[in-house]
Amino acid sequence: MDLTSLAQDVQSNSARTIVSTLHPRYPELARTMRLEGTVKLRVTVTPNGTAKSVETVGGHPLLVQAAEQAVYKWTWARAKEESKELVEVSFHLH
Repeated sequence: MDLTSLAQDVQSNSARTIVSTLHPRYPELARTMRLEGTVKLRVTVTPNGTAKSVETVGGHPLLVQAAEQAVYKWTWARAKEESKELVEVSFHLH
């Protein structure tokens, strides 16, 4: 079985469209433990579409940092004002 994995199944309950995403690298310890799960994040998005701050709402602590780091590299559609977006990043082993 191939254990090289990336996060998949990005979901968003946001009013703003996600323009681009970056899938986080699967944390080595989580992969070794065969840990899978979903990290829920609340992202403050600036008017120009970049992540200003990321707050963890839920998820396994071994997966949180990788998800947060990746979301900081995402972009959303531009808007007139800052917004709060709820996103989920799921980690699955292949």
